[in-house]
Amino acid sequence: MELVLLERVENLGNMGDIVKVKSGYGRNFLLPQAKALRATKANLVRFEAEREFLEKRNAETAANAQSEGADIDGKAYVAIRQAGETGILYGSVSSRDVAELVGDPVKRAMVVLEQPIKALGLHDVRVKLHPEVSINVVINVARTEDEAERQAAGEDVIATQQDEDKAGAEDDAAERAEVAKEMFEGEHGDAAQDDLSGAAPEAKAED
Repeated sequence: MELVLLERVENLGNMGDIVKVKSGYGRNFLLPQAKALRATKANLVRFEAEREFLEKRNAETAANAQSEGADIDGKAYVAIRQAGETGILYGSVSSRDVAELVGDPVKRAMVVLEQPIKALGLHDVRVKLHPEVSINVVINVARTEDEAERQAAGEDVIATQQDEDKAGAEDDAAERAEVAKEMFEGEHGDAAQDDLSGAAPEAKAED
């Protein structure tokens, strides 16, 4: 399918470019979203007649998006989720979740996620507010607000937890070893005392 683009489309072309795309992509996305027209002679004449208006409108919407994005570009948002000891989420954080966390002017379709977020930590997420304007936000995925604050400060909470678990296991092992040692010494100490007690009368008898 051959189309003329009415706005910039990432990895495809800029406004006014004539491109060839798969029919499904054109019919299901580009045409319904008014991002392109079929590249017929009539549509090409129409586009050239409206080009100045389209370029002016595009510049205005890009400027508005740039202004709106300035307030949220680089900002961090906390998503509280349940996760296992290795940091893997029981669920996930989707593009819809990101849009809800950030709020206006971000919509779900603007969030660029190749796949949902499925692990604790700080995740950079790109948001396309306009075909020519992108910003980045940080999604801080944590199990608690305390963990979120620690992650924001640069701590790897999973590594910290693993270190604490390892230290706890070593302490438990040392404690068990100490108890076993005390029991061993107690049992053998009693046996030695019994031996001495049993040997005393014989020694007295010999005297």
